[in-house]
Amino acid sequence: MSKRNSQDNKAAARERMRAEREKQAKKDKARRQVIVAGAAVAVLAVAGGVGYAVVQANKPSAWETAADATNVTAPKNTEGKDGTTVVIGKPEAKKTLEIYEDSRCPVCATFEQGVGAKVDKDVADGTYKLKYIGATFLDNALQGTGSKNALSALGAALDVSPEAFLKYKNALYSPKFHPEETDDKFAKDSYLLEIADTVPALKGNAKFRENVENGTFDAWAMKMSKTFDESGVRGTPTVKMDGKPVTVEGSDNPPLTVEQFDAALATAMKG
Repeated sequence: MSKRNSQDNKAAARERMRAEREKQAKKDKARRQVIVAGAAVAVLAVAGGVGYAVVQANKPSAWETAADATNVTAPKNTEGKDGTTVVIGKPEAKKTLEIYEDSRCPVCATFEQGVGAKVDKDVADGTYKLKYIGATFLDNALQGTGSKNALSALGAALDVSPEAFLKYKNALYSPKFHPEETDDKFAKDSYLLEIADTVPALKGNAKFRENVENGTFDAWAMKMSKTFDESGVRGTPTVKMDGKPVTVEGSDNPPLTVEQFDAALATAMKG
């Protein structure tokens, strides 16, 4: 092999090596660009996920939205602004018994189990009218939505009839169905509908079921709750006759038995 050929071969070899290095360098650069781009996409995805989570966390709940609603669907058999005046009884009855209750309240359950039937009879007899004011403060104190959901379902019962409302209220507070106050069972529509099946006017009532499941009266329930909050009443149950407290003699406690109620009522009816 001549010296010239040897030099040419070496030059050609060097050129091939240079070309190979450039080719490899381009591949490495392209791979790095893909990795960087992928990392950037991953960072954006994570950032987007965090941003979405933050937005979702800051979105108002369905109940908060209901509380802020300006268009309120009120049940039938109600009066006043947003239908928050619920008065049941004969128009000729001259006196009005006011009852303030929170559906999760255990003492309200005791009151209804002891006195509820007596109140219903008096209302039916025209002894007095019944004004109902529903509260939801226990949802805040105990966490949950059962008070609000039960109040909305009571609205759905009232939409059917005042009688259905009274019977459903009694069922909610009954020993069979009323849960411990820390057990948020009323938050479940299925449980509220199970209770409703014990009320003839509500059992199999498609419109009632639809209103419960769709939350038709959620905004009304929140307006009713606001009415309670603005009433000045600080506990449940609270019982008043024409605005004056009905209590056990010598105490601030509401009557929880028929005997206590009759005694307190005798005094209240004279007022």
